[in-house]
Amino acid sequence: MDKQEIFTEGFWHNNTIFAQLLGMCPLLGVTTSAENGFWMGAATTFVLMGSNLVVSVVRGVIPKNVRIPAYITIIAAFVTVVDMAMDAWMHGMYLVLGLFIPLIVVNCSVLGRAEAFASKNTVSDSVVDGLSVGLGFTLALLVLGGVREVIGQGPLFGRPLFGAHYPDFLMFILPPGAFIALVQFNPRIVPAWIAVVIIGREFLVSGLRSIAASEGFTIEASELGKFKMVVQIVSVVAAILAIRWDEWIIPVGPY
Repeated sequence: MDKQEIFTEGFWHNNTIFAQLLGMCPLLGVTTSAENGFWMGAATTFVLMGSNLVVSVVRGVIPKNVRIPAYITIIAAFVTVVDMAMDAWMHGMYLVLGLFIPLIVVNCSVLGRAEAFASKNTVSDSVVDGLSVGLGFTLALLVLGGVREVIGQGPLFGRPLFGAHYPDFLMFILPPGAFIALVQFNPRIVPAWIAVVIIGREFLVSGLRSIAASEGFTIEASELGKFKMVVQIVSVVAAILAIRWDEWIIPVGPY
């Protein structure tokens, strides 16, 4: 592939969040606002570009049986640089992002690009790949953070859009709001309203049980409720398998 195809593939067609559903930990944790999502994406982009560059340079030197620990060490070095730089020059944002900056070390998309691409391609192609994947990741965090911030609180990048009387929607501010916003990007699988109904029901039940507990009695789940939970778990697993089954089938032929 030429560099334009590499960029398009990493940025859009094989987007870390929208296509692969990787890196969900920072997606849930930091996308309460567009600004948080942007800086988390920027930090991850720097790590992706730097680690891809170094892995591509030393790919012929690292023994195959220790390549994964070596890649993690390289990634950790760049994460340390980002962590210290943000602490020094962007301390407020550093406190907001908190543990999610060090957790870039174990972000599967970062290690995956080092193993799947940088270790097999030239330095220039690896840097372009890191840039494209990082920008695609940043785009996803920025868009989802903006959606959650606007719907959940009203402002965008800290600037109010609907006035001071806009009611907060707690569901979008909390981590489940990221799933609701993400679902809407692929409504073919699950319409967003279904996710809202299911998660809203969980909030309602949890709230009623908390009120009951504060009054000194417990609302226990009935046998029917337990059966419903088992059906839900089995249904979700079956739906996931049905959506991706064609990609997971291992062809079996004569030996």
